[in-house]
Amino acid sequence: MSFTDPVRLTQDLIRCPSVTPKEAGALVLLEQLLSNAGFYCKRVDRGKVSNLFARWGEKAHYRSFGFNGHTDVVPVGDLDAWEHSPFEAKIKDGMLFGRGAADMKSAIAAFASAAVDYVSNSPPDGAIILAITGDEEGEAIDGTKAIFDFMEETGEQMTACLVGEPTCPNYLGEAVKIGRRGSLSFDFSLIGTQGHVAYPHLAINPIPALVCLLSRVTNKDLDEGSDYFDPSTIAITTVDTGNTTTNVIPSATHATINIRFNDRHSSNDLTEWIESISREVARHFGVEIITRITCAGESFLTPPSSFSDLLLLAINEELGVTPVLSTSGGTSDARFIQDHCPVVEFGLVGKTMHQVNECVPIEQIIQLKSVYSHILGKFFA
Repeated sequence: MSFTDPVRLTQDLIRCPSVTPKEAGALVLLEQLLSNAGFYCKRVDRGKVSNLFARWGEKAHYRSFGFNGHTDVVPVGDLDAWEHSPFEAKIKDGMLFGRGAADMKSAIAAFASAAVDYVSNSPPDGAIILAITGDEEGEAIDGTKAIFDFMEETGEQMTACLVGEPTCPNYLGEAVKIGRRGSLSFDFSLIGTQGHVAYPHLAINPIPALVCLLSRVTNKDLDEGSDYFDPSTIAITTVDTGNTTTNVIPSATHATINIRFNDRHSSNDLTEWIESISREVARHFGVEIITRITCAGESFLTPPSSFSDLLLLAINEELGVTPVLSTSGGTSDARFIQDHCPVVEFGLVGKTMHQVNECVPIEQIIQLKSVYSHILGKFFA
């Protein structure tokens, strides 16, 4: 019986210093593993980003299970603050330390090893697809999106997809994500006329206009939540004038806000609302407002279905816990998959992700592989 060690594979992946957008050998390692197990592998690199598509079984099979994840990691931060070298993959006291241990090389290793063992021991009537990117922690425009563009162009198809992002706040099996909030940022530049503070009538101060704009936006309750989402939120992330003197009215000031919105809104609706307030404020204060808008993704929901029920049952049978269905957290690459097929997310506890001394219990890596194997068995049963 074939057995691929997910802990050793996680260590091998951590030792590839794949800080976005560097590939650093992580995808090469996975391609070799999957090719040896009979997967058709195709690099789908775009721009400066490396991506890997791998399929076992027939193309466009009516029943195909997909895994998605990323091998890129965030920078290590303060190197001196690490107890162990971030790319050493040190095991100590039952914990595996290293950048990417929680987010999300352990999950990559768990589902890759589960897929390899499954097709080797119980070849399914169907296809298993792995879509792995090197650009989730960055801009993400040439990562998972590039893979699914390739799939659409070549007739590849998943009938369901599981993203291995960390989803559990405190213990493994705690939560399965069935959706994500949208993310919309507005970068405001307000332009007035510089002048002497003793002669304010000869200047146009943009700061009162900015204060008014931010007050009107942030004092509004967008909603009270929906069936599966918490209320939408608005946060001011920076305010900057850069005025180092006390006797000059500045000519410009800047601020940025971010809106995390649920399924009661779209980016277009929110943009129209913000732009309407901006026009009123600009007209009232006599300033010019230039707005740069960035949408990282719309909100989406995969409603509870037989697919999510299958996952919940497999997790319960393997771990003895019943997950909650969640839509919390930031954006993920699931936003690029939700138009292709039903997509849910399940992975490790994310407490240490992006932190110094990022780590996971090795027991949980083994358990996660067992859960993914269990899910494959139920899906193809």
